[in-house]
Amino acid sequence: MGAGAKPMRDESGAVTLSRREAGKEERRRRIIRAARDLIRETGNTGLSMRALAARAGVSLATPYNLFGSKRAILLSVLDDIREYLDRFADLRSTEPLERLFGALDICVDFYVADPAFYRTVWAALFDPSDDFRSQIFNSQRFAFWESLVRDVARAGAIAEDVDVELLSRSLDRSFGAAMLDWVTGDLSNGQLGPTIRYGYALALRGAASPPWAGALDARVRESQAAIRAAAAG
Repeated sequence: MGAGAKPMRDESGAVTLSRREAGKEERRRRIIRAARDLIRETGNTGLSMRALAARAGVSLATPYNLFGSKRAILLSVLDDIREYLDRFADLRSTEPLERLFGALDICVDFYVADPAFYRTVWAALFDPSDDFRSQIFNSQRFAFWESLVRDVARAGAIAEDVDVELLSRSLDRSFGAAMLDWVTGDLSNGQLGPTIRYGYALALRGAASPPWAGALDARVRESQAAIRAAAAG
């Protein structure tokens, strides 16, 4: 059924998968789900392909045939960017500062919803001997966050003499420092979000134009209170 491997259209004109392609897609999902489970359970991103195939209920050759490599499987496991962007698109506020902090909150929600998995992933990202870091921390990722900061600057919240790219990189390093403390257990799930927001609020307050100082002062105080409450809890 060579031609049947191509997408087909139903009576309404919607694209549907052939039975063969649907079967491949189902096996891909099982492999990705099995990889995520194994990473969560073992605390290690160095997946055993034999264990992965057994968990997914497929032959040892299937993961290689569908993905090509162990690294490709790992990157597919982390391909939750589509869901993230869907959530980000649902942010109701069009005010740039609200959108920036809302984007941070969505990130943290992903991490604390599955801490065993994401702590393992971030531990691998902090390993300088692994090229996994360069594949995740790429120019596209930075461009997304820098664009949010530039929107804040265009709204007049950032002083004109502040270099927005350098500010964005400083904010990103603040985020990474909080994630490292979370990975090592120095920050709890409840402390992670307030700590990241606090670092952003402090840096943006230092870079703020005078009319926006009050709004960022309020965010600093709010984050401080949330950190203390999480620590007490």
